[in-house]
Amino acid sequence: MSEQMKKITEAEQYIRERITFLPEVALILGSGLGILDELMEETTVISYGDIPHFPVSTVEGHAGDLIVGKIGGKPVIMMKGRFHLYEGYDVQIVTLPIRVMKALGVKSLLVTNAAGGVNTSFQPGDLMLIEDHINLTSMNPLIGKNESALGVRFPDMSDAYSRRLREVAVRKAAENNIPLQKGVYFGLLGPNYETPAEIRMIRVLGGDAVGMSTVGEVIAARHSGIEVIGISCISNMAAGILDQPLSHHEVMETTEKVKQKFLDFVVSIIPEL
Repeated sequence: MSEQMKKITEAEQYIRERITFLPEVALILGSGLGILDELMEETTVISYGDIPHFPVSTVEGHAGDLIVGKIGGKPVIMMKGRFHLYEGYDVQIVTLPIRVMKALGVKSLLVTNAAGGVNTSFQPGDLMLIEDHINLTSMNPLIGKNESALGVRFPDMSDAYSRRLREVAVRKAAENNIPLQKGVYFGLLGPNYETPAEIRMIRVLGGDAVGMSTVGEVIAARHSGIEVIGISCISNMAAGILDQPLSHHEVMETTEKVKQKFLDFVVSIIPEL
């Protein structure tokens, strides 16, 4: 057994021994968005630090718990806080939870993030349905020898963010009167915010929002055969659009303001995942 498979197996077995039912849906929650646990029932909370080979999140707004429970009767597994490349973690470690969740039986993933608005028609507090992404982190979790037990050598990414689930999201937003933007998420390494020149480049290249997470997780999920839907909370306008400096405090303030809208939207989607 390879070192990667050993880590996946040991983490999966540790979690499996501590839960009473297996999850079908995975949730990864970005900065300030880890509030869905308030709506979960029959929960089991496992600290990242207790799970074999899991790192610990070091970023404000990212708790360090894996939670298994039910939302609207649907068995879910939730990452309350994620790991980032800029924290110094290897891309295989950042995406390890995806592999473990697949081993536990997860079939679909709802991934969220706080992102900077590049599209000038966006406003802080908007929710954006991710239609596609551009990965300029310079990292890819599939580099190296392919583990055929995890997925094919050359996975297709033409429907990285499931068209079926995007249609569900658009319908649910309309039913609940929740304004919903759509766009392309542009993934960079971080941790510094982008320069105004970089934001102009990203706009020219087709990005609508920019962030420092998500793309590696989605690549690993699609490699694993997991169906993906992604939602960005536009927490601030990116550098150079407004005449003000950027800060993580602003990100946290904005996600707090949109908390109820975000909860209503995500909860409406989960039963159809």
